[in-house]
Amino acid sequence: MVPVYPRAVIDHSALRHNLGLVQRHAPNSRIWAVVKADAYGHGMVPVATSLAVADGLAVARVEEGVRLRAAGIAKPILVLEGALFADELAAVCEHGLEPALHQPDQVALLARTSPAKPLRVWIKVDTGMHRLGFDPREVPDLLACLDADPGIEKPIGLMTHLTQADEVRDWLTPLQCRRLRALDPAAGCRLSIGNSAGILAFPVSRTHWVRPGIMLYGASPLGEQTAAELELRPVMRLATRLIAVRSLRRGDRVSYGGAYVCPEDMPVGVAAIGYGDGYPRQAPAGTPVLVNGRRAPLVGRVSMDMISIDLRGLPATAVGDPVTLWGEGLPVDEIAERAGTIPYELLCQVTPRVRREHRNP
Repeated sequence: MVPVYPRAVIDHSALRHNLGLVQRHAPNSRIWAVVKADAYGHGMVPVATSLAVADGLAVARVEEGVRLRAAGIAKPILVLEGALFADELAAVCEHGLEPALHQPDQVALLARTSPAKPLRVWIKVDTGMHRLGFDPREVPDLLACLDADPGIEKPIGLMTHLTQADEVRDWLTPLQCRRLRALDPAAGCRLSIGNSAGILAFPVSRTHWVRPGIMLYGASPLGEQTAAELELRPVMRLATRLIAVRSLRRGDRVSYGGAYVCPEDMPVGVAAIGYGDGYPRQAPAGTPVLVNGRRAPLVGRVSMDMISIDLRGLPATAVGDPVTLWGEGLPVDEIAERAGTIPYELLCQVTPRVRREHRNP
């Protein structure tokens, strides 16, 4: 049977190409490949398995790390939000995860725990994001406390999160890097700063460990450069097929609210995808898709299960023809800009009813 319903085709060769680009930009750094949020919607376990040459994997929550361990993945796993409760810390200890510490309660919880073997931990430092992390002035005393704890493996890690590295002439990013580096004058700690934007645009962020996320999946982390310009390859192709081709007349109104009025007699295609699959409801008329590899604009509103497409200029279009929503030839960054959002959101919100098809794993 020819597949009709939406599918996300995941190209693992592109994924590994993008990881190679990280290695090229940060050859002296070890790599935490960020696979949180189900690997940005791409499938956490298959992606983690495919990224075998990464030095470690980074997740947001303990349960994500436990899931990777249950899948047989043995490499180091960094938990960016750390453990907040005793059962979470017990899971961290059992599965050999590396938690981030970003508030005093976590340090107190750690002090009440006697792990079977020393834990590797990371102190998250607030160098300017003001979301999570210890004030830099608190870090020397915290380091001294953890250094004295036999349950903590040495050296301890220091990490921070860059707030606006996507702006390549930004003044705050170099300042954030200097603030973190200044906390380790004797170079005794493991440092981690660079995210995707930092890796590509700010050499000062390429410390012992870097943490690429969105660039692994082929979207640009920099506002002024496209993914293609950065030599990134799209990993996900979100695709579906036409389920109807309508011959409409001038003046016919299309979709909810009659949002689009046909300016002439014209063919309009209906494709099987909508906001119930994660395609953005806010995508306006004119947003491009690819029909048989050629661009065509949306008309009307995105509905739960369907979109309507202006097929003028695309002769011989028929039910069953392929439609690409983003992927090779149509960057997810472009669709995100049209929809007034960011590629992170589009990739992460592809819903479970969209079948994932993994190619070249």
